[in-house]
Amino acid sequence: MRTEIATLGEFGLIDRLTEGIKPENESTRYGVGDDAAVLSYPSEKQILVTTDLLMEGVHFDLTYVPLKHLGYKSAVVNFSDIYAMNGTPRQITVSLALSKRFSVEDMEELYSGIRLACQQYHVDIIGGDTSSSLTGLAISITCIGDADKDKVVYRNGAKETDLICVSGDLGAAYMGLQLLEREKTVLKGEKDIQPDFTGKEYLLERQLKPEARKDIIEKLAAANIVPTSMMDISDGLSSELMHICKQSNAGCRVYEEHIPIDYQTAVMAEEFNMNLTTCAMNGGEDYELLFTVPIADHEKVSQMEGIRLIGHITKPELGCALITRDGQEFELKAQGWNPLKEDK
Repeated sequence: MRTEIATLGEFGLIDRLTEGIKPENESTRYGVGDDAAVLSYPSEKQILVTTDLLMEGVHFDLTYVPLKHLGYKSAVVNFSDIYAMNGTPRQITVSLALSKRFSVEDMEELYSGIRLACQQYHVDIIGGDTSSSLTGLAISITCIGDADKDKVVYRNGAKETDLICVSGDLGAAYMGLQLLEREKTVLKGEKDIQPDFTGKEYLLERQLKPEARKDIIEKLAAANIVPTSMMDISDGLSSELMHICKQSNAGCRVYEEHIPIDYQTAVMAEEFNMNLTTCAMNGGEDYELLFTVPIADHEKVSQMEGIRLIGHITKPELGCALITRDGQEFELKAQGWNPLKEDK
């Protein structure tokens, strides 16, 4: 069954997509259904706002990305930015630009992913917009969150001797993307053949359905640790480390042997004949948290499950370097994904 969007019109589509949404957060006073949403935050909180624009053909490929997964991911990557400020996401607005090839059912599928993410992370959908598009699908999500005034963490607070920590493992989302791109090329024009991804499910999940690290923020709070700097890893570890060091006016040393890498990522890198450390350092889209803590917190963080110590902050004149397993020092380069870079 296919219902043309034109048969519902803009408001009919919005009504259909937002039907039954009930706010969960106290700060949401009024959500969908008026000219603007109404929010009310207590005075001891800082309000955090982030926004992401995802363009078909640049950020995602609908050849292999299911619409439900795309909806889920587009919400979660915004939540991740709020957690990276040591905050809690509370509300999102969702704006969509659609070409005529999308039906009402397609949009319901996309929205079901967004709504699922909001249920999982207790975030309210409070509004948005829809428009027609001549160039496929565009998704813009704005996320609003909060944090205690004395708990907000920026990128610019890293100090010399601070420890560098990372959650989870790195490079898996990038290897998942490589796998999907390879199968797309191999099966081009083949209608009825399904690729076999047995044993590679983790890589695909990391690419298609990432999770924001709410659990890590909760663990840090429970241990009474406020990181000195933090950001999420969307463009690759090297790139993010350089952001922290630049904004904190510091250098860093990161040790190759301590970078957390999943077994499936290692197997896949070998299959693709790619350098595993390069994939982990520059892959991007892991949505793990990169943060620094004072050396006094060493014992606490080293005992926390899901967190790895990978290096330390140094004087700015020492620069940013990766120390290899055999003790060589290489200057970090930001080779992560850059959507504005021109293809050569």
